[in-house]
Amino acid sequence: MMSSQARQGIAGVLVALVMILAAPQVSRAAAAELLERLNLSGYRPGTKSPEIEGTTVDGRRLSLVSLRGNVILLNFWASWCQECRPEMPMFERLHREFAAQGLSVIGINAREGTEVIRGYAKELRLTFSLVLDPRGEINAAYGVIGLPATFLIGRDGRPVARAVGPRDWESAPAKAIIQALLSETVSPRESR
Repeated sequence: MMSSQARQGIAGVLVALVMILAAPQVSRAAAAELLERLNLSGYRPGTKSPEIEGTTVDGRRLSLVSLRGNVILLNFWASWCQECRPEMPMFERLHREFAAQGLSVIGINAREGTEVIRGYAKELRLTFSLVLDPRGEINAAYGVIGLPATFLIGRDGRPVARAVGPRDWESAPAKAIIQALLSETVSPRESR
């Protein structure tokens, strides 16, 4: 007899395969099912992502506009957040696996100094973009009320899903969502 977790994983992969092999745009029903498997909240059609601009720990300017056409996994975290820590290596592995296909993983740090962030990144061997938010302005724009908080944004700039609290971002449903978003095509005028 198959465990509930194994059935969920297989179902998530099957849904992802159907979505990827079907039309380039994800159907609402299929997307809703994938979001539910990872306990993510979706957005109403027509919702816009707040624009962000910030500086990374290595001094580069970063904005959502500069990432046009990419799928964005935006994670809000802090070094003192115990629930954030297990997610960070998962985000690094997703970054390494899917960056070439257009996934941009961005970590927004909640009000910590550059040296603390650099030490944390070095310890966990993080190479994805880590953005400073010293006054909490990006956190406020996204309505972050708890850490970790993660947002998925499609290639066209639409917010797709959000999670407050940790998730298994390497699970079959999580990868299926990311792969489905990466399979979408966007015309230049549709993006952000």
